[in-house]
Amino acid sequence: AIAGHPQSRHNLGYYEMRSERYDRGVKHWIIAATQGYDGSMKALMDAFRREFVGKDVLAATLRAHKAAIDATKSTQRDTAEIFFRLKGCG
Repeated sequence: AIAGHPQSRHNLGYYEMRSERYDRGVKHWIIAATQGYDGSMKALMDAFRREFVGKDVLAATLRAHKAAIDATKSTQRDTAEIFFRLKGCG
């Protein structure tokens, strides 16, 4: 899973949580969230509510998640998204 797809990381985190290896599951979710995967960010917020993740770790991951999202934003992407929505492709 090194340098893998964020959704794959998320799935590994889910598997680890189901196997009661909470620290490993949280680590996978943190990595996926810092790559910009929203599902892992939501899972980490749930893990925070269940006290598997500390407030400082959640805050740092949220900042990294936002930075990853901001890094992928561009006017060209926004224009392409609008184009595909109007064409019914997305």
